[in-house]
Amino acid sequence: MAKKILVIEDDKDIRDTIVYVLEEEKYEVVASDNARVLKKLGEIKPDLILLDNWLTDWKSDASGQEISKGLKSDPTTSHIPVIIVSAVNNIEQIAKDGNADGYLKKPFDLTTLIAVVKKYTEI
Repeated sequence: MAKKILVIEDDKDIRDTIVYVLEEEKYEVVASDNARVLKKLGEIKPDLILLDNWLTDWKSDASGQEISKGLKSDPTTSHIPVIIVSAVNNIEQIAKDGNADGYLKKPFDLTTLIAVVKKYTEI
């Protein structure tokens, strides 16, 4: 059974690229341009979440860091690995402060994307 990756990324080109690459690697991918999809986590049951840190469409103005912290503090979602994706220079600290399992710095190459996803889905 294919591992399921939830991609939350508001940039359509980046989102489409991630989806294409991961589907080529035989992952099942659910993609969204906003974090409202998190209300369906019980249905989606992802094995990994790739979470953009700056979602321009997120109504509560929460950052990926804050969303990750919320997911990691909830016993029903804390087991799901969260990778924060961002172009900011301090992405490592943002991921750490958000209790994320890891981070992916934009721009990233496709080999790095695949390696990060495999690291957290083949545990």
